Amino acid sequence: MTRGLLVIKWFSRISIASALALIAIAASPAQAASNVGPKKCQECHRAEHGVWEGTEHFKGLREAHKNKAAKDIAEASGGDKSMRKNDTCATCHYTEVSGKPEAGPSCESCHGAASEWLPLHNDLGGPTVKPGDEPAAHKQQRLAAAKKAGMIHSSMLYDIAENCNGCHTMQNVDAAMAGKLIDAGHPINGEYELVAYSQGSVRHRFYPPDITQNKDLSKAELATMFLTGHAVGLVYATQGAAKSTNAKYKAAMQQRIDDAKKAIGTVKGSVGEAGALLSSPSEASARKFVAAIQGKDLSGAVGGMLPSKFK
Repeated sequence: MTRGLLVIKWFSRISIASALALIAIAASPAQAASNVGPKKCQECHRAEHGVWEGTEHFKGLREAHKNKAAKDIAEASGGDKSMRKNDTCATCHYTEVSGKPEAGPSCESCHGAASEWLPLHNDLGGPTVKPGDEPAAHKQQRLAAAKKAGMIHSSMLYDIAENCNGCHTMQNVDAAMAGKLIDAGHPINGEYELVAYSQGSVRHRFYPPDITQNKDLSKAELATMFLTGHAVGLVYATQGAAKSTNAKYKAAMQQRIDDAKKAIGTVKGSVGEAGALLSSPSEASARKFVAAIQGKDLSGAVGGMLPSKFK
């Protein structure tokens, strides 16, 4: 057999093997993403982990269950009286790894369960490549692949806001369950606002070129975050209020609706998508609105509505 035929035959075998591998992957059932825990993230994001260690989120694992109403609230959910063993409580209060609470709200609470995307996120193109030396094209491909696998990047502000809002205003449990928990003593925060809660003790913005500095957002960036948070809040609160019969829950959701409409109304004249969102709150209209405000300085419009104090 000639060398040319050998090469062709070798490539054919590789092609067949690759095709079979792809078929096997496609045929296998999709695995649900699971948490890996903040220790994994700490291996690279040490500064961010250090910030987290100074937050109420970090303290949650050791402190949340000590609240005097914790057992009553857990029991009201219909689950275990212990918060740490209660699935409903774990939805927001813990980061569970292999079914056990390993931490309070942490990295994956906002950025998504990492089992599927972490290997892609960490692939810099070779074992000797350092983050600062990674080619720009490879970084773009790497982040795109990680996002496709479930990573919620910090640039995906709408999705980050959904996760924050989902817990802070009890949207991650159904309205009936939220009502039971509230009646048992669980607080419901109708005053929740994304900028105030994200730019204080939990702020972690260590970006190149100087990754040692925890950077502040500009006024324009704060305005974008402020409006994004209210867009998400308007959608969630409208849906929640319609489903609940609990008076306290409905009142809190109405406050979120009123605050959101006031904030979004300030840019109605300059952002056409604002009107559509206000008249018909939905995820689709909210995402269009958020896309429309990207790159715009709307700090003058929202003006004094931006918080001056942070949690």
